[in-house]
Amino acid sequence: MTRRESKVLRVESLARVEGEGALHLRLVDGEVAAAQLKIYEPPRFFEAFLRGRSYTEPPDITSRVCGICPVAYQMSACRAVEDACGTVVEGQLAALRRLLYCGEWIESQTLHIYLLHAPDFLGGDSVIDLARTHRTDVERGLGLKQTGNAMMELLGGRAIHPVNVRLGGFHRVPTKSELRPLAERLKRARDDAEATVRWVAGFDFPDAGIDTELLALAEPGAYAIESGTPTAMAAPGSAGLPADTDRALPTRTFPLDTFIDHVVETQVPHSTALHSLLDGRRHLTGSLARYAISGRWLPPEVRQVAREAGLGDPYEGTVCRNPFRSIVVRAIEVLYAVGEALRLIDAYEPPPGPYVEVPARQGTGHGATEAPRGLLYHRYALDLDGTVTEAALVPPTAQNQAAIEQDLRRTVQERLRAGDRPTDDELTALCERVIRNHDPCISCSTHFLDLTVEREA
Repeated sequence: MTRRESKVLRVESLARVEGEGALHLRLVDGEVAAAQLKIYEPPRFFEAFLRGRSYTEPPDITSRVCGICPVAYQMSACRAVEDACGTVVEGQLAALRRLLYCGEWIESQTLHIYLLHAPDFLGGDSVIDLARTHRTDVERGLGLKQTGNAMMELLGGRAIHPVNVRLGGFHRVPTKSELRPLAERLKRARDDAEATVRWVAGFDFPDAGIDTELLALAEPGAYAIESGTPTAMAAPGSAGLPADTDRALPTRTFPLDTFIDHVVETQVPHSTALHSLLDGRRHLTGSLARYAISGRWLPPEVRQVAREAGLGDPYEGTVCRNPFRSIVVRAIEVLYAVGEALRLIDAYEPPPGPYVEVPARQGTGHGATEAPRGLLYHRYALDLDGTVTEAALVPPTAQNQAAIEQDLRRTVQERLRAGDRPTDDELTALCERVIRNHDPCISCSTHFLDLTVEREA
């Protein structure tokens, strides 16, 4: 009998991700026996302390879930509460919300591209290293992020945890003259965004593909950001195709008010974030999913840049499932957000008032938007006077965690079967790189945990 070779690789703290997490990898006889993305940040109980609050409070409270993507939480909360109250925000107020969200996409996606992800492709440990070797590129990225921050400051009142958003719209809306300097800045940013796509498209990408269903909002005729219908694209495995296929596969939709019937969450021992399955299967949400499902509705000039960057054309049925190329898709989304912001500003006319009334009503409401990291779902139940009796938040990273673990197993297994014998340091670097491909916001994912207290006399 031969002795089994067993090895455990532990990464106690992941670098260049938002939040704190760890990795546990167990190898037995050259096979990956377990790969766990361990999210150990303490639970934050947002759902619990939203209960008993006024229905006007969730937008401001939930924006504190994340300092990088506060608008995503505000917009999802607004849509869910307004849905419960039977109010629809339309016209220029809806356009201003989309404009604010574009600002968050620009600053957040740029932060990940330049500060967190690019060092993986350029041999640096951090953006500080890149500033020494790629100073012009880093300065371009910081300028783009500052443009996104400026949009959030003007429309949201401040760049972090904006204070100008409220149910029904805004506390104050900008004048046309206030938006003109922003438009000039965005025109300059458009060149930087296109240069970003060309820059990241030149990186060296391993061949890879993720064999999971993709989930994103879809709104025919537009690239979904602040609204849409949940839409799932089938996994390549279900069609007998390899994970790295570039074919667009069949999609299916379901009503937003049935979201929790399809996306079912369970607790796992190694994580303070719940794991989610889409109709019993792993799924991935985020940039790859959005591009696969909504890419056909990108403007022709953006699709042309995507083709030149090697992503193919979703309009012609081509999608990207390579998680290493997700950095290119994020750059395309930055380019789109800049152009979309310019379109919204050009068409802007100040609305009659900064908001529409949202009267309290008993009911349950559902809201979902596309945070930079993927589909973010909120649900609130209100009583007659508008007090929140139930709150549920399903963030993107909690949905993606099972798919990330599957991607880790696949990538490490392929490396082991290639015939070489990677060192622990090389495996650690590979695993961290795989995780950063998916841009997890670990802090966002840890607020969902059931608490049971048993007391005995």
